[in-house]
Formats: sequence, C-alpha cells, structure tokens
Amino acid sequence: MDHFDALEARDPKTREEDLFVDLRLQIARAKANSSYYRRVLADVDSNAIIDRAAFAKLPVLSKSDLIDLQSQEPPLGGLETEEVGAMRRLFLSPGPIAEAQGAGEKDHWRMARAMYAAGFRKGDRITNCFSYHLTPAGFMFDGAAAAVGCAVFPGGVGNTETQVQAINRLGITGYVGTPDFLQIIMQKADEMGTPITTMRRALVTGGPLFPQTRAWYEERGVRVRQCYGTAELGLLAYETEDPADGMIVDEGCVLEIVRPGGGEAVEEGEIGEIVATTFDAAYPLIRLGTGDLSAFAEGPSKCGRTNRRIKGWMGRADQTTKVRGMFVHPRQVEAVLKRAPEIAKVRLEVIEEGGKDVMRLLCEGQETPELTKRLEDALRIETRLRGQVWFANPGELPDDGKLIVDMRGL
Repeated sequence: MDHFDALEARDPKTREEDLFVDLRLQIARAKANSSYYRRVLADVDSNAIIDRAAFAKLPVLSKSDLIDLQSQEPPLGGLETEEVGAMRRLFLSPGPIAEAQGAGEKDHWRMARAMYAAGFRKGDRITNCFSYHLTPAGFMFDGAAAAVGCAVFPGGVGNTETQVQAINRLGITGYVGTPDFLQIIMQKADEMGTPITTMRRALVTGGPLFPQTRAWYEERGVRVRQCYGTAELGLLAYETEDPADGMIVDEGCVLEIVRPGGGEAVEEGEIGEIVATTFDAAYPLIRLGTGDLSAFAEGPSKCGRTNRRIKGWMGRADQTTKVRGMFVHPRQVEAVLKRAPEIAKVRLEVIEEGGKDVMRLLCEGQETPELTKRLEDALRIETRLRGQVWFANPGELPDDGKLIVDMRGL
C-alpha cells in the first residue's frame, strides 16, 4: 500500500501505547509551563494516564470556553507554554478565537498526510485557495504542500478571473480550498472561453462536500477528497482511496467521541461530539471539544491504514456552524442584532443553493434600504462573510431560542 509513512500501518496496540507515552509527556509539560493547565490539572498525575478510561476523567475544554478564557487572559487564555512573542505566527479567527503557530515547524498542522492520501505528490503544482490573512487556513496547507514537495500558487479567496489565468498559465494540477470554490473557478473559466484542463486532484475542507458537487468534479476529471480539522488542532481525519470508507483518524492526535456536554465516551457506533488532543508543545490543547458530531466506523479501512475511522462530519452539538470555511457563532449574530436596536429578533439560516453555502439573516422589523444595508454591513463585519437580509413580520420567527439554523442537506 502507498502510505505517507510507516505510522499509518502500525499495529493498533502499538499506536495506542505510543500515543499515551506522548500524552503523558504533553500533560506533564502543560502542567509545568501553562498557567491554565497548572490550575485545571493540579490534582492530575500525568503518569496515571495509562488508558482512555483514565484520560476521560480529565475535563473537556470547549471552543466557547476558549473565547471566554482568552478574553480574561489575552491573547491565548494562559494555555501557552512559552512567551507569545516567541511564536512564529498568531491568528484571529471568527468568534473571536486566537490561535498560535509554534516556531520552527514545517507542517505544524500535519495536513501533509491528508494531501498525500488525496493523491498529491512531489512535483504537483497546486493553487491554495484558502486565505493567507487573519486565519491560519492558508498556512496550514502551504506548509503541508512543502512537506509533500508541491509548488504552491497562493491563490487565496476570490478573484476568480485571476485564478483562472493563473491555473492555465502555470499549469496547475491540484487545488486545496473549500468544496465549492473550485467549481466557481471552473465555471468562470468556461465563461471566459478558457476551460481548465490541467486540474487532476483536489483536497477540500471547511464546508460540506455535497455528492452532486463531488460528481460534478469527477465528470471534469478531478479526483476530490476531503479532510476534517480545525484551526486550533490541525488535521483530525482524512479520506483515502474510497470516500465511502469514511475518514481515517490522523496519527498525530488522540480523538474521542463523547456525549455532548459531557466527557464520557459514547457507545461504539453512536453519534457524539468529537473531542481531540494534539501534541503541540507551545500551545497544548488537551481534550478540546470541537462541537462537531460524528461516530466511529466499524472495522478496518480497505486502504490498509490501521487507525480508527470516523463517519465524517455529522452536524453540530451546538448552534455554531461553518460557512464557506469560516465558523459562525451565535454571539456574532447577537452582535449584529445590537447594531440594529429597531430589530426585535433575528435568525441566521444557512442553506445550500447549487452546491454553494448561502446565509440568510431573517429579521423581525420594518424594512428600509438604510436598515438593510446596515444589517448587511454588520453581518459582513461580524462574520467576515456576505449574506442576504430578509424581513419578517413581528412574531413570525420561531420562538425556539435558536440564533443559527443550518438547513443544508434538509
């Protein structure tokens, strides 16, 4: 089998033993050097963490907790183990949530493994259509491409005509970005009369890859695979040869599926919240609750990799949702509402139209051009995404406490 490295074919028992050696070291290091973990894990003996049952007794840190911790002890909430100024890069994602990249790490987020599984090889020329500013996504895949040996065109987001010109001029063979943006680029190329013929493979994340979108790419000769990760944790799972096989858990993390709101593991095959731990020495994240739902798949993968598999992204345990690669949080919708006191209630719906994510902000209030523009601007400022503004009569919006409703796939 063609694997990224020998770790992917380890005996499962050996993998578990290796992970817990690293885990005990990570816990001890975090307790010794992080003000947050020194406080939270004060009564924890790292040497006693010998299996998942013992590990499950440690508290879960949710992403919403990160926001609160970072506001109390900026910029990283006291989780860091070294001076913030010694980090290589700092980021601020929607939420707002700060993230850090430690110094001197080539593939800090471990995305190279997913790129290799998606078919990228040394000599490929890729366009990286994730943003290189504010958030880490662009750098996540830039470092991975370097580790695999690919040349990168830093395409970023938007500018579709320039993207078309660059792909055709540079002979780009691969794409990394959100699931729908490559389709937008290729459709623009057709409109321009300069169809893209060199593209062979793509790795996508940051949003749902709908079956019709994957099929559209396949008809164009583009092999598409997807991966799952977060800005804080990096790669957590990735597709390999057969998309129906689910996603292989990354070798550089301990992934658990627990009862939402709790820390104990769900029954085998049951849907629960993904909680993950990675081994970043500078910014340790131990049992971070992602808010994403999934379940473990039964049996080994057909690709020969021996790690566990998850069934992919299966929704959210809270109202936070991901739109075009960016998380949108309820508190951001609340911030939009505060900019328009004449609005009684709002509700953000996320729908799918033609394989693309669309946000609709429904508002109870009197529609005016000035108010519509103010709400559109507020939504863009708070979420960094554009959306539509719709108006409803007083009392029309459901009184269910929900600020965000993800209607994709319904």
